[in-house]
Amino acid sequence: MSQTNVVEEAPKSHRPLRDADSGYARLEIQIDWYDRKSRYNQRMFKGMKMATIVISVSIPLFAAYSSYKPIPGPVIALITGGLGATIALLEAIQQLNQYHHNWITYRSTAETLKHEKYLFLSTAGPYAAADNPKALLAERVESSVSQEHAKWTSAQEQTAKAHGTSSKP
Repeated sequence: MSQTNVVEEAPKSHRPLRDADSGYARLEIQIDWYDRKSRYNQRMFKGMKMATIVISVSIPLFAAYSSYKPIPGPVIALITGGLGATIALLEAIQQLNQYHHNWITYRSTAETLKHEKYLFLSTAGPYAAADNPKALLAERVESSVSQEHAKWTSAQEQTAKAHGTSSKP
């Protein structure tokens, strides 16, 4: 997964914190990235699930309709088979891409990073007593991002094992 992140203009109150050595810019970039990826994975998961539900419900409705309106047997078999195959395809794509897992994991990481941001800006929690709050922020942000990346890598390897493929290029 490649991450291309663009630093956007910070509010005036945050500009002094966005110097290169603060780690704050990295925090903002990571919050934005995890927030966007969480929303994308949520949309994909819910969209695929909604499509699966609609198609699943349409199969018995189509079968019931065909008993009232004469439709040749092969046409019914083709349509219901195609709908069933579409359901299987949607579920396979969901399983392969892990939209639900990624949605939850990315949302959790985004919220953890936001929590760090508010603690840092308020000089609260571990930052209240820190000799160098900027260094502590950088360490804690990198720790959170590294933990999430390790979880993502592990999930990708487990998915690959379950499907008998390799997660390595």
